[in-house]
Amino acid sequence: MARRLAVCTALSSTALAAQPPAGASAQAPRSDTIAAAISAEPSGESAVIVLFNRPIVTLRARVLGRGAAERAAGASRALDELVAQQVKGPVELRPFAGGAMITVNARGIFALTNADVDELGGETFDAVANDAADRLRQALAEAVDARAPRVWLRSITLAAIGLCAGIGTLWILIRGRRAIAARLVAAAERAVTQARLADLEVLRASRLLELERRLVSAVFGLSGIVVAYATTTFVLRAFAYTRPWGDSMSGYLLTTTAGLGLAMLGALPGLFTAALILLIARLGVRVIEFAFNAVEQGRLTLRYIYPETAQPTRRLVTALVWLFAAVMAYPYLPGSGTDAFKGVSVFVGLMVTFGSSGLVNQIMSGLMITYSRALRLGDFVRIGDVDGTVTHLGVLSIKIRTLRSEEVTIPNAVVVAQTTTDFSRASETVLTPISVTIGYDAPWRQVQALLLLAAERTPGIRSTPEPAVLQAALEDFYVKYTLLVCLEHQEDRPRTLHQLHAHIQDLFNQYGVQIMSPNYVLDPEAPKIVARKDWFAAPARPEPIESGV
Repeated sequence: MARRLAVCTALSSTALAAQPPAGASAQAPRSDTIAAAISAEPSGESAVIVLFNRPIVTLRARVLGRGAAERAAGASRALDELVAQQVKGPVELRPFAGGAMITVNARGIFALTNADVDELGGETFDAVANDAADRLRQALAEAVDARAPRVWLRSITLAAIGLCAGIGTLWILIRGRRAIAARLVAAAERAVTQARLADLEVLRASRLLELERRLVSAVFGLSGIVVAYATTTFVLRAFAYTRPWGDSMSGYLLTTTAGLGLAMLGALPGLFTAALILLIARLGVRVIEFAFNAVEQGRLTLRYIYPETAQPTRRLVTALVWLFAAVMAYPYLPGSGTDAFKGVSVFVGLMVTFGSSGLVNQIMSGLMITYSRALRLGDFVRIGDVDGTVTHLGVLSIKIRTLRSEEVTIPNAVVVAQTTTDFSRASETVLTPISVTIGYDAPWRQVQALLLLAAERTPGIRSTPEPAVLQAALEDFYVKYTLLVCLEHQEDRPRTLHQLHAHIQDLFNQYGVQIMSPNYVLDPEAPKIVARKDWFAAPARPEPIESGV
């Protein structure tokens, strides 16, 4: 709503830009002789009056139909004319009903109204008006003085001195960095040589000296940045036009340093609380490790915790303790409530969401393998078509070392989906079958005796439980005999079975009993056996079977 304000001068574009007649001093019209009605209303736009690179005041109102930009442009033209006439003041603040007029040498420059004040931002009219007058005095003085040659000469001299000092300081820092780095390297080599801690070549090949050099470079690099920043600030402050930039840089550095210091001091209580939470968690983890290590070594018995499940259970409980400690300590960390932390949390959540399907499947399969106690470290197992010794039980996969010293990694989900045979869990009673097919013309008692004799001659086969022979099937052309033996070491399974097969062939050949594999339909005229004189035909070596594979 427009307000009618009675003021002491007529405010118009002509009056604002008017210039006193030559040879006569500017006189302000008296309020009792000249009166004008000013309509001021809030405007959606704003404009800043700037003089000599210094902001004076922000205008936000529409006065006498003139917008903020037009009012600022008129004030700037009037100020430029005063600077051209080398008029510094006096700057006065003349209040009127609903506002105030700022004059220079009794000349009205611009009017401030209540509608120009941002009350929602905490501004008050008196504070804004007084601050505008102070800024205008400083800007006028600098703008007029900057035209004097002596001022330019003084500014150039100060800038040159500051620039030379900054360059000299940077040169000293560069030379000092090289000298200090060389001294540190020489001191480290001298200490190693005197103490005989290690070979000099080993020290030079290590990353220690490089770390020292990088640390020295970082310290001197940061010092160089500070020197360059201070030099730039000093040079900008030497000239009146660029002095606002130098003041802002100086104020920014001081404000930032003070803000960082205050933030660090304010974060100390939260950091202390977070450190205390993590310390308590660390002590709890130590106790958990001690207890589960004792269970794994058999020195302690806990209900539902077995030695083979103690290690994975310890890892799981430790991870849960640290996760709980992180959740408890998170609110006390500096910046935990900022948008940056929230963004990182959302990003991690998305990664877990999109990549958790297969991951969770492997983890749950690993827990099933662990707590069903299906496998143990060191067991000789068969998973699918892979035979070997279990060397690692992980959260996502297991590792098996085969008889050919190959390391096979099998995902936990694959292990759960396949049949697993453990030959080590009951190795003293596990029976390994060996099958042969013999014709019906061979006495079964003789065949049984030959198989038992072959088992007796083979090293690596346990005598208890005793080997046994079963007639597994009566086929069309032969009888299927199965020899059951118990191996002493399952990891030597291929070697032991090789020796057993060799003894079976030798004994059956020695006693003239034909092995009916592969199948055939008609009996041959002569039995298919190997005569004893041909047992070691070239290039075979006449050595006992037990001596090697």
